[in-house]
Amino acid sequence: MATYDLEEQEQLAELKAWWRQYGNLVVSILTAASIGVIAWQGWNWYQRNQTAQASMIYGVLQKSVLERDSPRIKAASGELLEKFGGTTYAPLGALISAKAMFDVGDVKTAKVQLAWVIEHGKDELRDLARLRLAAVLLDEHAYDEALRLLEGSFNTGFAVRFAESRGDIFSAQGKLAEARSAYQVALTKLEESDKSGKGRSSLQDRQANGPYREMLQQKRESLGDGLS
Repeated sequence: MATYDLEEQEQLAELKAWWRQYGNLVVSILTAASIGVIAWQGWNWYQRNQTAQASMIYGVLQKSVLERDSPRIKAASGELLEKFGGTTYAPLGALISAKAMFDVGDVKTAKVQLAWVIEHGKDELRDLARLRLAAVLLDEHAYDEALRLLEGSFNTGFAVRFAESRGDIFSAQGKLAEARSAYQVALTKLEESDKSGKGRSSLQDRQANGPYREMLQQKRESLGDGLS
């Protein structure tokens, strides 16, 4: 029994020595971990709260668009971008607000909204904003600026639209060879898209894209064959 007590005392002494050496470090690590957990939970709550509020404002924006209430559209969209720019509702709201403003002739506001999505949006939404702003700039005859928007990488799902948009701009500039080439790229990309479609047969894809393909062909053919 005495031997057991001695071993126990030795273990206790070792534990005390270890604690004196590493105790502060252990406390610091546990404290940091606790703060991290609390911060993570707080951030998740903040994100959920932000998303819920943004969803409500987005609903107001949608209703305002249906009612063609321009002041409320601007107010709701502005609040989304200013207070909830980190949520997915912000770029979506900016896109529908831009279209609504363009439809009522407020091109300046539409361009600002689209530029915001290009700067802050991600992936498909950003590319969609690039296409829409390029179309607006085409209407304004700002051809070089529109072409610059279409430079660089983009989501492969927009390859046809980007090529068509470049074709439209080149055609407006009178650069017929460049326009024909761009439209041909669009047709080629559309054909590739038909063949690689997921969940549908190639025939179904071709039928669905038929009217669009015909429009692209008409655009290209209207420019002549370039041989004369």
